[in-house]
Amino acid sequence: MRTIRYVFLALICTFFSSALLAQDSTLIGIPLKWDIQKCIEYAKQHNIQINSLRLSQKISEQESLLSQAARLPDLSASASQNFTHVNSNNNGSTNGSGRSGFGASGSYGVNSSVTLYNGNYINNDIKQKNLLLQSANLNVIQQENDITLQVTQAYLTILLDKENIIYNNDVITTSQAQLKQYQQKYDAGAISRKDLVQLQAQVATDKYNLVTAQNAERQDILTLKQLLLLPTEASFDIIKPDTIAPPATLSPLREAQQTAMQTRPEIKNGQLGVDIAQYNVAKAQAGYKPFLSAGGSLSAGYNTGAGSYFSQLNRSFEQQIGLNLSIPIFTKRQVLTQVNEAKINVDQAKLNFDNTKITLSQEVERAYISVQNAQGQYNAAQEEFTYNQESYRIANEQLKVGVANIVEFLQQKNLYIQAQQSYIQAKYNALLSLKIYDFYKGLPITL
Repeated sequence: MRTIRYVFLALICTFFSSALLAQDSTLIGIPLKWDIQKCIEYAKQHNIQINSLRLSQKISEQESLLSQAARLPDLSASASQNFTHVNSNNNGSTNGSGRSGFGASGSYGVNSSVTLYNGNYINNDIKQKNLLLQSANLNVIQQENDITLQVTQAYLTILLDKENIIYNNDVITTSQAQLKQYQQKYDAGAISRKDLVQLQAQVATDKYNLVTAQNAERQDILTLKQLLLLPTEASFDIIKPDTIAPPATLSPLREAQQTAMQTRPEIKNGQLGVDIAQYNVAKAQAGYKPFLSAGGSLSAGYNTGAGSYFSQLNRSFEQQIGLNLSIPIFTKRQVLTQVNEAKINVDQAKLNFDNTKITLSQEVERAYISVQNAQGQYNAAQEEFTYNQESYRIANEQLKVGVANIVEFLQQKNLYIQAQQSYIQAKYNALLSLKIYDFYKGLPITL
């Protein structure tokens, strides 16, 4: 009867492998009791996948700044200094005379160049890098959406556990009162040992069900705690809302699909993927066009023995400015291949975008059907629970006055417990499915 937990448990646990790396030690020793908004907010701040995407976002920012800087001229300086030692003898001289000594030379220069025209490559690259930055921002939002749904699922599972515990406590209270009454009857000889033992066994079963519900709550709190990457030593629990009831209203499917298409980050990211691929075509086509750049340089040098240092620098000081033009004539199909591959990638990006739209539309439709099914199941479970609750009350009264036997009572009690579990399960399943459906429409998660 714990479908909600088992459906998503495997998905949630995949995010725990790096949990210790992001645990906040400041929370150790502080009793934490958070509502769902606090849990979602904390998860968005500390989730490793989200923070990794934020780092990728920063890299995209740097790439965007780098592409804009390509419009600027570059500037570099160079300097070289050489020292020589001359030691040679004139072997033809009788007195062994020759030339020896030290010499030095140096050269210094400054160079700069700037791109004047390159087939609009730089402008297209700047626009593309800006789109990649937008895509990185959307990736963060998309991952935040995923973690929001995971936290919501885990949070509602704990609420289900808490309600199960309340109902099981009520059942035990009633069972123990009945057992006390039957013990008095047995002591008075009014009932058999068999009837008393049957009721004792039922009380033990009720206690077992309570322990099972309490264990499930501890396990599910641990699941949410690890999903939030809270420290192991942190004391954590959630705040139970005053009332929880699935709303009866449901917006039309077509309206939800249209809203999702306009607001969901994966749709915006899909369109950006097409635009980014189209800029790759424009950048590749720049290879067909001439490349024009301007450059200039300043240089000077000196050499020992050719005059004073500064006079040599003055005489050798050289200034140069010029234009460089490169015209592609035959590139052995390199540019053509790059253009064709870029166009193929555009077609692939369009297919990916179409697939994203189809997938989202189908997800919203499945969410819509899930809400309908869950609400129908909830209404039926609520009616079943109401009738079985009344039947159990009547059977309890009959047992008190001796009209019903213990076997009939226990049969009715088991039906009541089953209806109670089905009702709780259906209520939270309906609430979860509706929250997911509303989330596709851009509505925030609230309880």
